[in-house]
Amino acid sequence: MKLILLSGGSGKRLWPLSNDSRSKQFLKVLPSPNGELESMVQRIWRQLSAEGLDREAHLSTGRSQVDAIQSQLGHGVPIIVEPDRRDTFPAIALAATYLYSVEDAGLNEIVAVLPVDSYVEDRFFSTVKSLERMLAESGANIALIGVKPTHPSEKYGYIVPAANDVSADATYVKVSHFVEKPRQELAQQLIEQQALWNCGVFAFRLNYIINLLITSGYPIQYDEMLKQYHRLPKISFDYQVLEKEADVIVVPYDGAWKDLGTWNTLTEEMGSRQIGKGIIAGKSDNSHLVNELDIPIALVGVRDVVVAASPDGILVTSKEASPGIKDVVSGLEQRPMYEERRWGWYKVIDYGLTKEGKQVLTKRLCIYAGHHLSYQKHDKRSEVWTIVSGHGEFVLNERLMRVSAGDVLHIPAQARHSIRADSHLEIIEVQTGSLLIEEDIVRLAMSWEEILSLCAARKEAL
Repeated sequence: MKLILLSGGSGKRLWPLSNDSRSKQFLKVLPSPNGELESMVQRIWRQLSAEGLDREAHLSTGRSQVDAIQSQLGHGVPIIVEPDRRDTFPAIALAATYLYSVEDAGLNEIVAVLPVDSYVEDRFFSTVKSLERMLAESGANIALIGVKPTHPSEKYGYIVPAANDVSADATYVKVSHFVEKPRQELAQQLIEQQALWNCGVFAFRLNYIINLLITSGYPIQYDEMLKQYHRLPKISFDYQVLEKEADVIVVPYDGAWKDLGTWNTLTEEMGSRQIGKGIIAGKSDNSHLVNELDIPIALVGVRDVVVAASPDGILVTSKEASPGIKDVVSGLEQRPMYEERRWGWYKVIDYGLTKEGKQVLTKRLCIYAGHHLSYQKHDKRSEVWTIVSGHGEFVLNERLMRVSAGDVLHIPAQARHSIRADSHLEIIEVQTGSLLIEEDIVRLAMSWEEILSLCAARKEAL
């Protein structure tokens, strides 16, 4: 069985920690078995690994999240990159063509799809593994996992069975229809009809999607699908496929499952009321503080609130009102002020304009030991790097030199440059130019071996 993990979204409900580059699944706020903090994507990958499912798993994501995934899971994790964001149906279609035409998966191969931010018990993945057997036994086209509700929630979609026979020993049941986020009264009625929460996990045979793409006039070769990806409709798999399919079964799961998409649900699983610098004092019952800034924050005598601070902003909200944050901050448009990269991380310290109208951007970077930047140049900006701590190797226009704390490096516009960290390197970077955007990067080489070979070729030429 192959697995496709869908990683997308901007995570605006968890602003200001989440942004377009660092969605909610990358926030390291959950306790892990080793006592450190882990993110949702790290947690689910650890759980998949424990069941041996990681060997057949691929992550489907957009370009903006690739670095964060590689930073948190390693560079060997298989990633299928969408050319642009187009919702879950196009993402699954692209992944299916990759499995079919690149990995040569058989048409009878079972493919399971699940969101990368599911918060579940370890035993949930035994149910995921059972989908392969349930499809074989039932002959259905699609098999879902449905969570037995613990209360009538308005936040989740419901899977309504064809008959009221979702008993404790039922292995699967045929699906009648779906109800999307009903009001509490209807949710209670659905629970009485043995309806299940839709947790977004399902499976199908690979030929089911391949045949669907053929009949819809879409390519089934991965390279061609990349070229024609813009043709696919921006629509969810649920609306495009699932709700139109008559032969669907659901496998009940009776266990813990939670969507950690809002601050009030996320803080329930944090394991600590405080992350980062600060104080929670007085009668501040059921209040949480998450602080990524270098200055302390004090909560005194405030109950049932969340205070979250990052370079992107500061949030103070009651837990009751926290699910509505997405709508409140939807008009706040700015560049991400903190990003995880495959080589480490950076945060924006300051941004302004000179009297001459040039833009000036100051960042603090950390390059992890053994990692390096790509060999790159910028057209519209120059940079000055001050090495704050650590040591490594720096390349400027194919000239290699050693650098360490205290060194100041000047990088003019158009200059080819890279740096590799022998130990963790912290750098203050000041950019000056007419347009300071992340897209102003021309990558000339990615591997350090290739960069060194360019330096060697220059020496030989001299």
